[in-house]
Amino acid sequence: MAVRKIIVKEKEISLFAKENSEYISITDIAKSKDSKRSDYVIQNWMRNRNTIEFIGLWESLHNETFNSIEFDGFRNQAGLNSFSLTPKKWIQSTNAIGIISKPGKYGGTFAHQDIAFEFASWISAEFKLYLLKEFQRLKEEEAKSKSLTWNLQRELAKVNYKIHTDAVKEHLIPDKITKEQAEFIYASEADLLNVALFGMTAKQWRSKNKNKNGNLRDYARIEQLVILSNLESINSVLIEQGLSQKERLLRLNETAINQMKSLMNAKTIKRLKK
Repeated sequence: MAVRKIIVKEKEISLFAKENSEYISITDIAKSKDSKRSDYVIQNWMRNRNTIEFIGLWESLHNETFNSIEFDGFRNQAGLNSFSLTPKKWIQSTNAIGIISKPGKYGGTFAHQDIAFEFASWISAEFKLYLLKEFQRLKEEEAKSKSLTWNLQRELAKVNYKIHTDAVKEHLIPDKITKEQAEFIYASEADLLNVALFGMTAKQWRSKNKNKNGNLRDYARIEQLVILSNLESINSVLIEQGLSQKERLLRLNETAINQMKSLMNAKTIKRLKK
């Protein structure tokens, strides 16, 4: 799991993504309070009855295998002078998933963002607010980066489509035809790619998706846009070779299926073959 870093009040905080959730290093957060005894800070937090009730409730809501019997035992002891609890003991006893103990150079105790923010509140309300701010900034940057990647693939498909339409104009459109006839041929070739990749024409997609704006390519996944870009280039070559639409459709569909095998899951491949 790739560990990323954010800076909160001049302190480096590690985090990583797991199953669509973020886990934040509470070891790093604890160092903002005591840089030399972060483990002691975490254990002191976990002795608190409110902490036990919070992390126990979180597990009950998100963890089907959570050991509630062991949890009840910890809750009954919480707050007593003799009570102590470490992250490892909590994980092993209750089968918890909200807190993770990672060994190694970039290890430490990590907690699901819900729990990590609760811990940060216990450390300092000010520190929690700065942590939230930096965390939100990171997520916004990552979302923007993902959007840019999608748009880049969309623009690449548009560039290759220009090459594709030039090939159509040079090799498929007879001389001295009307603009409407030429546009019909372009549309026909565009739908050739749509059928090869998506299994339907643009008109068929609009008929099935009357409540959506745009066209089926606007709703394509990044993997589909990559394949579409490849199909446009391949179709240009096939046009120059003089192959009929039927021959090109079969070849393009076969190419799409082969490329899907490495980019998409088996369920999608099965649907494409149908």
